[in-house]
Amino acid sequence: MQQVDQHVIDQLPRAQIERVTFYKRDELTTDLICCDVVICGQSWFFHEELPGWQLLLEHLGQLPGFRADWYATVVHPTFEQCETVAFDRA
Repeated sequence: MQQVDQHVIDQLPRAQIERVTFYKRDELTTDLICCDVVICGQSWFFHEELPGWQLLLEHLGQLPGFRADWYATVVHPTFEQCETVAFDRA
């Protein structure tokens, strides 16, 4: 995927999202914030450098019970693996 646009958002109906997990990958000199969205058993991968990342965050942020503090739990400590489930329908 090269960008997050309305076409991608339309394929992620909030009523069908099962889980949203944020984590970071060590890219040697920086960390890359990533997100997996599971919908209908299929995992969609996104990362913060994709154009439209903010559009995705706004869409996911409207899920009931979505953890608004996910960023703080993922970003620190730097260069260490941190993972947070921000939404789980189960």
